[in-house]
Amino acid sequence: MYISRVKLKNWRNFVEVDVPLRRRQFLVGPNASGKSNCLDVFRFLRDIAKPDGGGLQRAVNKRGGLSKIRCLNAHSKRASEVFIGIEISPNDSESIMDRPEWIYEVGIKQSRSGSVFISSERVEKNDRPLLERPDSLDEGDKERLQQTHLEQVNNNKDFREISDFLGKISYMHLVPQLLRHFDEIQGNIMEDDPFGQGLLYRLQQANKKSRDARLRKISGVIKVAVPNLEEIRFEQDPLGKYHITGSDNNWRPRNAKQYEDQLSDGTLRLIGLLWSLLENNSVLLLEEPELSLHSSVVGNLAGLFHKAQKGKNPRRQLFISTHSAELLSDSGIDGGEILVLQPSLISGKGTTITPSVDIKGIKALLKIGEPAGPIVIRRTAPENHRQTSFSL
Repeated sequence: MYISRVKLKNWRNFVEVDVPLRRRQFLVGPNASGKSNCLDVFRFLRDIAKPDGGGLQRAVNKRGGLSKIRCLNAHSKRASEVFIGIEISPNDSESIMDRPEWIYEVGIKQSRSGSVFISSERVEKNDRPLLERPDSLDEGDKERLQQTHLEQVNNNKDFREISDFLGKISYMHLVPQLLRHFDEIQGNIMEDDPFGQGLLYRLQQANKKSRDARLRKISGVIKVAVPNLEEIRFEQDPLGKYHITGSDNNWRPRNAKQYEDQLSDGTLRLIGLLWSLLENNSVLLLEEPELSLHSSVVGNLAGLFHKAQKGKNPRRQLFISTHSAELLSDSGIDGGEILVLQPSLISGKGTTITPSVDIKGIKALLKIGEPAGPIVIRRTAPENHRQTSFSL
């Protein structure tokens, strides 16, 4: 399955958004346009779908409350409701005209007392309604509206497939310093490990056969991307602690072993990225994967993402935020795979999300064979960006 459409109202930067989605989706826009907030929509749905993670109330509270989620640009009375809707299609669905298999929608409001409650929740499967809330039971017991049915195993039997799917969404934005200094920060790993602090633990928990197979594939990429660094392994030191190790053939006549605290930022980020691609078989959210990597390596990431979506496992869906023209320079990327986030200069309009192929000036250039990526990056650059160096 994959998320084939998302609809948002009053979510963070977005007053109202309705956009079709592909299995590989690049998010491009100026700083603070809402790329991270767009990715957080899917993390929010994951948090709701995981009952052991606290469901709706926990998902809202960890983001600072509904006032921090609600779009500041929305001024109408209807702005009191934050709305998220998604359509989920089967993997063999190819055309945007295909009907989705599932529709899930949830609206959230805040009472005068400050508590968060469900204003609406709806589920459809193949055009057949399965859930419509509030219902008569909700009317008789308002406390029920503090939880979605998505998070309740007693109530989601007919659509648990959605809950399981959303609960497997993962996010990776590896911060090398957190991995290197894991012991110094006393092993505190954030929930769902968004910054790769627990990468060593994730490798340790993986089945040995699967782990070794993945590391062989990662080693093949590392040999090409990182000069002199060869095989990537996972092994214990004399004290029994596990490490990611790399063989460096440049230090000594015989290969020298480097632990993760000696590997470069770019190497660690690439290892974490590759592991996430091989580990995940659902939706994977990536934040600026080009960071710390040489531009020649970045130019090959799109092809790497495409290859990771093939194979025996069900197709993964990838959402990738980026500012990199090199990443988007791959000729295999089409205009529909690039979503352009454009903040409005008009109060109350918020940020729009548009497939680049539907933007007038870009559409014409794509028709004559211009590569999509560099066009979009130029289009999203701040209008007076050349004056930055004169601003201090």
